[in-house]
Amino acid sequence: MNFRPAHTQISSPSAKTIAYYAAFTALGMVLASLGPTLPYLADNLKTSLGQISFLFTGRSLGYLIGSLVGGRLYDRLPGHLVMAATLALMMAGMALVPAMPSVWALAAVLLGVGIAMGGTDVGANTLLVWLHDRRVGPYLNGLLFFAGVGGFIAPVIVAQVLLSVGGVSWSYWVLAALILPALLAVALQSSPPIRKEDDRGARIPVNYLLVGFFGAFFFLYVGAESTFGGWLYTYALEMDLADEAQAALMTSTFWVSLMLGRLAAIPIAARVSPRSIIFADLAGCVAALAAILTWRQSTLAVWGGTFLLGFCMASIIPTTLAFAGRRLNVTGRVTGWMFAGGSGGAMFIPWLVGQMFESSGPPSFIAIILVDIAAAALVFSGLILYTARLPTSEPE
Repeated sequence: MNFRPAHTQISSPSAKTIAYYAAFTALGMVLASLGPTLPYLADNLKTSLGQISFLFTGRSLGYLIGSLVGGRLYDRLPGHLVMAATLALMMAGMALVPAMPSVWALAAVLLGVGIAMGGTDVGANTLLVWLHDRRVGPYLNGLLFFAGVGGFIAPVIVAQVLLSVGGVSWSYWVLAALILPALLAVALQSSPPIRKEDDRGARIPVNYLLVGFFGAFFFLYVGAESTFGGWLYTYALEMDLADEAQAALMTSTFWVSLMLGRLAAIPIAARVSPRSIIFADLAGCVAALAAILTWRQSTLAVWGGTFLLGFCMASIIPTTLAFAGRRLNVTGRVTGWMFAGGSGGAMFIPWLVGQMFESSGPPSFIAIILVDIAAAALVFSGLILYTARLPTSEPE
């Protein structure tokens, strides 16, 4: 059964793929919007950066709920119906953000936005796997590429709107309006057939310990990515490395480097094993963060480290998902559990940075992410050792 809101629906795999890319562009915009607007929201609500950091927690808690609940819904209902609903909720939440009178009210709205984001994230990844099956690797890199496009656009929009009208409200209203095309692109198409666990369970049974490994890795990696993207703007201002316009551009540089890295990863993924790609990416992330921390007063080091970090982070999620697809039966529920791990990291690590930012100084922001990435490398090493002993493991 498919959701049919119109008399005629576009139903080709290419059209569906484009719709998921549009949804991920919207997701990238929403994800990248909070960091550049954080100081303005703090000023409007007369609160500190430590207190306003709970907004990351609220949104990420919603992301976790949306990942878990959304994963189950995609296994039971037409996928495009569920995704259209999550995009509509995301759009409504973004429009309501400027009207909230307190940190807690704003955190409640962002909880709803996070639920919508988690549902959209799990849905696009799951539906893309169902649509393209074992050929999904390049498409997953493309999906995350468009999240980078959205992440690049959002800080630019925020900066331009702030310069034009001088208030943060219009930034959120413009971003909310830009979600509408993605919602329509999804709603006007039929959903891919739901893949049941039993379809591949006999060949690749679900290994929940393995799901736990992937969830832990996502916790650490997504926590690092969301923290850097969310706090970079404030870090650049507090360290006197940039003015407001330059800090917004620096944040956009991070997202555009993610975008370019995912584009570059498409041909690389066809020639290099996922294990090698992920280890190389993690090593590059450590090098970039070490450079920023060592030469913290150097604007050049921060710009260069930001670009290198984004470029190396770019292919980690799609490559990990492709790696997981070789060893797990990818259903909505399985994807939901992995992304719940990621949303847990996105909830905890930015909050931790918020608590340390004022008490220990802005450099603690970089140090925390560096330790986080090192821990992710250890978890992935453990995952490799574990999968090497599984009878269903494929050669790398």
